[in-house]
Amino acid sequence: MLLLGGPLEAMLPLVVEELRGLDRVLELAAGTGLVTAAVAPVVGQVVATDYATAMVEKLEERVRVLGLDNVETRALDVYRLEATPPFDAVVAANVLHLLPKLDEALDAMVGALRPGGRLVVPTYCHDETWTARGVSRILGLVGFPGQRRLTLERLTDALESKGLSIRRAELVPGLLPIGFASAETRSPNLERP
Repeated sequence: MLLLGGPLEAMLPLVVEELRGLDRVLELAAGTGLVTAAVAPVVGQVVATDYATAMVEKLEERVRVLGLDNVETRALDVYRLEATPPFDAVVAANVLHLLPKLDEALDAMVGALRPGGRLVVPTYCHDETWTARGVSRILGLVGFPGQRRLTLERLTDALESKGLSIRRAELVPGLLPIGFASAETRSPNLERP
């Protein structure tokens, strides 16, 4: 994945900027903890999760090695978040294009947010450019198929369809660009933190 790493490295500071100073953050599809390690120093608590227990074990090891005392790890299904307490933010980096049931996943994510909470969902935009379309098709042929080919516009449309207000939306360029989107639940009685 070194070939696709440029947008990933450029996306991390954007995630950190959106989450800085928040208290409780739920990270979905944390994998081995790349985003976890970047975010933990700037928030109160991170609950870092992944569906695959093997990934959670790798995540736990990284958290331990880095001494991230404010990170809790657990296995969690992105479609079943009803047992989680409300969070100030939910981050799901580079996973939306892989989810078979995007609407259901977004509903669960929004349901895990407190009023005025943020949803931060940077994801690869496989349909944003001709180059991205070609790279995406090649990746699909060699065993990395996505469930959908998003563009930044489709990503923000999906968030707005869930009643969210877009805070920030920008494209991080690369062979497979990343659509960086941050949105918040509409809460007219609360100011942004």
